[in-house]
Amino acid sequence: MSGRILIIDTVATNRIVLKVKMLAAQFSVDACSSRIEAEAIISTNRPDLILINLSDPVEDRHEFCRTLKNDPQTSGIAVIAVGVADTSKARFAALDVGADDVLPRPMNDTLLLARIRSLLRVRSASQELLLRDSTSRALGFEEANALFETAAHVALLSPEDMQDGNLLTMLGKGLGQPVRTLSTAGVLKATAVTPVPDLFVIDASSDTSQHALFRLVSDLRSRSETRQSTQLIVVPHGKPDMAAMFLDLGADDIVTSGTSQGELSLRAKALIRRKLLHDRLRDTVRNGLHAAVTDPLTGLYNRRYVESHLTRLAEQSRGSGRELAVMMLDIDYFKSVNDTYGHAAGDKVLVQLADRLRENLRAIDLVARVGGEEFLVAMPRTSAVQARNAANRLRRLVNCRPFDLGDGGPKLRVTASVGVAVSGQNGMHQTELTRMCDLADAALYAAKSAGRDQVALSKSAA
Repeated sequence: MSGRILIIDTVATNRIVLKVKMLAAQFSVDACSSRIEAEAIISTNRPDLILINLSDPVEDRHEFCRTLKNDPQTSGIAVIAVGVADTSKARFAALDVGADDVLPRPMNDTLLLARIRSLLRVRSASQELLLRDSTSRALGFEEANALFETAAHVALLSPEDMQDGNLLTMLGKGLGQPVRTLSTAGVLKATAVTPVPDLFVIDASSDTSQHALFRLVSDLRSRSETRQSTQLIVVPHGKPDMAAMFLDLGADDIVTSGTSQGELSLRAKALIRRKLLHDRLRDTVRNGLHAAVTDPLTGLYNRRYVESHLTRLAEQSRGSGRELAVMMLDIDYFKSVNDTYGHAAGDKVLVQLADRLRENLRAIDLVARVGGEEFLVAMPRTSAVQARNAANRLRRLVNCRPFDLGDGGPKLRVTASVGVAVSGQNGMHQTELTRMCDLADAALYAAKSAGRDQVALSKSAA
């Protein structure tokens, strides 16, 4: 598990206990007692998530939380309010100022870690979409239309014989719009759900059918048509392990049965806003960039996109203090493929290789075709050891199975060489970006000189 956590709590014992738990879960951790200290840490070592005790008798922590969420520079930091009284009023107040979740003490460790994992997954996806959106605008494309509050498609999923009319009424009143009702069994059997809901509210308040509901959450997250829909799960009170399982299976948020209408509607509206924002950003990437910044043969990004996006990755690396890996991958003896089998066969190899690379990298990674048979891969937050392992995995993707030339032609086996350069721990300045690509190119040359089908790591960039 990776990520940077900031703990803000006046009580030293609380800070120490939480810090030990976060370190045990392999997070990087900072801890402080006051707003002034927190602001200094955030400005120099920005966290991915904040655990904040809002019940401070001296400082107005609610106002601090609201300020964080209203500032574009810090609004993307996930916030979990801890040490809050376990009352509807206290939870609503924390959510209303921007907290992503509220976990009163004593906290269940399993649920806390599951919630952190869930929020960090969402933050990573949001950062990637926003980064690509900023790249498109830097390239001169029109900024996407502003996000307006619009009626969303919301569906309440319940076991067929356990539909909760009170929950349906609360949702409808809180959101100010009709809510569809669907049976969980029917959704599992259906090959498609139309129109696709922006938000699924899944009633798991009766744990008698929890295994079927676990399957439902996972199934909705895996289907292409419902993968981007958000999920809010209603779980029985006093079942933290069940709530944690739903989060780890892909649910976006959890409430317990008996939650007030105000809290339920706040959480539902937040998920809908996030879904609509992500949809808008995806449309920007799809429609604004596709023709101008993609390679028409492979569908990968081209050199024009790489030059702008790599600059942003380098800035992000410098700001976070985390390493950035750049790889150059080149098909060995590719000219002989074109000479022997023709350029159409060579194109088929390039297309299939692009598919293999695209399907085996993270959403945050960049993969592009930057030359005839040369591909670039950029991997943020990747150490030298991780980069070498990833490069060997990509190299094996090339030689693990032959390429299909079609039209009754032979299955062709090819290999690839990979050169890797990794920025220093403090990131890399924009002026050094060209040098980093040159180092990756030099490492690629070294891999080919060593006999090809090799990975070489540039020592100068480590």
